[in-house]
Formats: sequence, structure tokens, C-alpha cells
Amino acid sequence: PNRLLKNKRLTMLRSSGRWFLSSRLGIRRGLSSARERMEYDVVIVGAGPAGLSAAIRLKQLSDDVSVCVLEKGSEVGAHIVSGNVFEPRALDELLPEWREDASCPIRTPVAEDRFYYLTESRSVALPTPPVLDNHGNYVTSLSQVARWLGAKAEDLGVEIYPGFAASEVLYDEEEGGASSSDRDRDRVLRVAGVATRDVGRNKDGSPKETFEAGVELRGRQTLFAEGARGSCTEALLAKVGSGGGGGRPVPQTYGLGVKEVWRVADLKPGLVQHTIGWPLDWATYGGSFLYHGSDHVHVGFVVGLDYANPTLSPYKEFQRFKHHPRIAAHLRGGECVGYGARVINEGGYQAVPTKLAVEGACILGCAAGFLNVPKIKGTHTAMKSGILAAEATIDALRRDAPTSDYDERLRSSWVYDELRAVRNYKPSFEPFGLPGGLVYSGLSAYVLKGREPWTFGGEGSGSGKRTDSEATSKTVKDPIAYPKPDGVLSFPLLDNLARAGVDHADQPSHLKVKPEFDGVVTGKTAKSLTDYGGPEQHFCPAGVYEYVDDDDGDPNLVINAQNCVHCKCCAIKTPFEYIDWQVPEGGGGPNYQLT
Repeated sequence: PNRLLKNKRLTMLRSSGRWFLSSRLGIRRGLSSARERMEYDVVIVGAGPAGLSAAIRLKQLSDDVSVCVLEKGSEVGAHIVSGNVFEPRALDELLPEWREDASCPIRTPVAEDRFYYLTESRSVALPTPPVLDNHGNYVTSLSQVARWLGAKAEDLGVEIYPGFAASEVLYDEEEGGASSSDRDRDRVLRVAGVATRDVGRNKDGSPKETFEAGVELRGRQTLFAEGARGSCTEALLAKVGSGGGGGRPVPQTYGLGVKEVWRVADLKPGLVQHTIGWPLDWATYGGSFLYHGSDHVHVGFVVGLDYANPTLSPYKEFQRFKHHPRIAAHLRGGECVGYGARVINEGGYQAVPTKLAVEGACILGCAAGFLNVPKIKGTHTAMKSGILAAEATIDALRRDAPTSDYDERLRSSWVYDELRAVRNYKPSFEPFGLPGGLVYSGLSAYVLKGREPWTFGGEGSGSGKRTDSEATSKTVKDPIAYPKPDGVLSFPLLDNLARAGVDHADQPSHLKVKPEFDGVVTGKTAKSLTDYGGPEQHFCPAGVYEYVDDDDGDPNLVINAQNCVHCKCCAIKTPFEYIDWQVPEGGGGPNYQLT
């Protein structure tokens, strides 16, 4: 019955758009100003672990509450990419009998942890830090876990709409104050839901015959669970966030993770390996993971985006990294069958927004920044935040309260305890580099155990003085020279892009140069190129950005938006943060299956 209802609602959504001809400075197509409107008790943006955990918990608490989940991917899991060593702590709370569920993809327990420091040709075994002790955890594909959670949510009556991208936060304004000067001061913005992006436009923005207008999905409460650097979340924080940096005590910082999935003959199910060191220098934060699942090897590389060298390419660092003997031994003779990339939060406890619950809404999971950086895990904290958000939301609905007590529940939960205990790991690397960071991390892990009375802000971006974009140095004299891929262990970027199943239909570019920077980053005097050497053509893991000479031999910025894997790196690392990353038409982007 739930699926019949969902199909009926989908038909309503799909048939909601219309267009007409109008005359304004000539004849052009226009759109009806009215959008279809659907109402729910709770609207959730994002069908990842946080959003789906919230949806499941909501229906566990009340079968009568109406819950809708919007997902911009073509299906649940299509945009999910992670390592992934799964910590089941939150899942044990949400679905205690998951181990007896034959359909659950979490089935390979970790059998062995390895930790190495790499030089270019050698490796040194190191003691596994306590935060990387994975006893009791599981190697899995988070994309497949999301699909499984989605099915569980639908079985409970949750309506999930994949292929619908939330592009706009809707607000209800309540004004107070007798005078005009009071009115702005006393205006209260209450989140009322979201609107989806129009679909069926040509690249120039004009509507096709298949045009469908966006739909308003209004909820008494809206939960934002878009993942790291979610576009609606960032808009919400900028509008109603409290404190500096759009609601964050210090700017959020990020790392870019690049991952491949390999089919190999010599599988060692449950083997978990992490490395630090080569190919990165001591000043660049990052490392690798290699996990043996029951069917595949998951291998990847993460680079902190606060690196300085504008010619550094996280993708190419990953490709040459695989040729190290310690890594190649696991992959040689195998076949790469999957590829993906995504930014992760690295700001930790210090960068979590000061206020995650506002009138009509709250922010969950990686959208809020709950990744445990040294543990390299955020799924368990994301799921727990979803559980807490659901419980706070149900209570708010029953009391007819505009704002839930989600913040209070979070701060008294193990999520905050865990993040606070590791709050100084990443910032310790900023002033001291790799050697000093390792020394402090060891001291914190084995002696202080997170109880130190101080909290590092970080000398760099973590101090609130600069973002990852501002950490980029001016053009370097000696660009990094990367070896050519051999097509066996390492691959040209476009070859790997095909493994991500990227598809963007003929539509306007969702990657826009912010109007205030149009003359700064384009044309003959583009500062991103002249001052910084065009770092976007190096850091993008999908080959979206390139500079192409025009007929006069002058370089022009070309944005190949059709290649985009939705990693969000360009919105973070471009000089001046000149890219406005907007959601494309729903259903576009990568189609991850094994990541």
C-alpha cells in the first residue's frame, strides 16, 4: 500500500510542471508562477545514513507521522561514497536485529588492523592508534548500506523520492515590531520546507517540451541531511546561523577522498590497512585506506584541502600511491570496477555549528560536521544524530513547538563526547606538520585520552583566520610532476570517470561563477590562473575545469559540468571560493553501486 501511495504521489510530482509563451522584449518561453505543493509532518533532505536513520526512527516512534525523503541521486545510494569500515554502535540502537537480517550488506567483520608509515619505496609498521582499532567493526559498501536502509524505511511507510533535488529552502516570515526599524530586527524566519529544482530546461535555460516546474514540499519540521557541504544546509546556515562563519565557531575545513573498488583473486576478507607519509610531504595532511571486503577491495586516498601547493592533484597522488609495493601487492592482477570521490569534513568538534536546531528545521550528520577525523569515520555519528533528531522532532510535533531540543540532546549524547575527545588531533598537525602531529596525537591517545583542558583552534584554517581556499599559495615555481598512468594500476582520469557512471542530461550548468567574481576568474586577467596557476584544473577529481586557449591564444576557463561527480571540492578550494555549486536536475551525477 505504501508503494502504491508513493507511485500516486510521484505521478503528481511528475505532472506538476507546465510552460507557456509570453512576450517580453520579444517572444520567449515563460513559466507558471504557481508550483505544486505537498505537505508532510516531516520533510528530510538527503537519503544517506543520517536522513534514513531519522526517517526510520520517526516511523518507529509514530506510525501516524507523515515522512518524505528527497534524494537527488537517481536511486538511493547512487551518490553515496565512503571507505567504509562501519562502526555499528548507532545501528545497534536503531535496528538491533540487523545481524540476523539476510538482506543486510554489513557482513564482513574486521579481522586485522595494519598501520604503516610509507617512504617512496619502503614501509614501516607502526602501532595501530586506539582510534583506528576496528575490533567489532565491519568492512562494507556504504552505497549498498544506504539502499538497505532505504528499503527498511519504505517498509515502515516512509515515502522516498529519488531523482528530486532540493534546490531552495522555503521560509515563513513572521514580522513583529511597530516601526520599520523594529521590523527587520524582530523578523523571525521559520523554515517551512524545500522546493525541488525545475527539470527539463535546455542549456540556455529555456524550457523543453518535457519541462516540469519544481515542487514545494512543506513540512512542520524539515531535516537537512545532505552530507558534507550540502547546498541547502549552507544556505540555511548563512541565513539563520548564529556565531561567526555562517553559524560555525570557526570555518569548516575539508578533505577530498578519492576511492576505487577492485575485484581481485587473493581476497583477505576483514583486512584493514591505513597509511600515512608518502606520497604527501610532511606539511600536507592526508593518508590512505585499503579494506578487504567479502567481494572487493576498497582502496582510497584522502588529502586535506588546506594544502598550500596549487599544483597538487589528489587524484594523481592517489594514482601514484597505488604503485607503492605495500599497496600494489593487493591490487596487481585485479580489475578496477568502481570509482568515486567526495569531500569529508575535517574541522571536527570546533567547526560544528553553534546552533543546529532552528525554527522548523535541524541539521544532521555530515551536513553538520560530525566526522571523527582521526578515526576516519562519520557514519555512526551521522546515524546517531538522525536518531536524536527524530526523537526531538516527534517531541516538538506533539508539543506543537516550532523549535526542537535537538541541540540539547546532541550535546548530552556520545556523539559530542566522542568528537570532543579527539578535538585536538587534526589541529595539532597544522603548526607542527606530520612529525609534531603524530607526537601530539600519540600523547593525546595514550596519556591525555582527550581530557586535556585546552582546545586547539589551529594555527591555520582551524583558527578561524582562513578557509581551505585561502590556504592555497600563489603560483609555485616548480609544479609537481606526476608519472603517467600505466593503465594497469593507475588510470587516466576520464577512464575512471566512466566507472562512476556519471550522467547529466542536457541541462544548464549547475556550476556557476559567482557574479561578483566573473571578471576576476574569467578572461585574459583571470586571477585564479595568473596568481594561483589554476588550481581547479588540478584538484578536481572529475576533470570539470580546464583552461583552453581561444583564437588569440588567451586561456579561457571551461567548465565541463557534465563530468561532475558532486564531490563539492570546487565550492571549497577554488580561489575566492568563486564557484556557486547548485544542485543539477534530480537524477543526474554519479551512479555509484559498490562504493
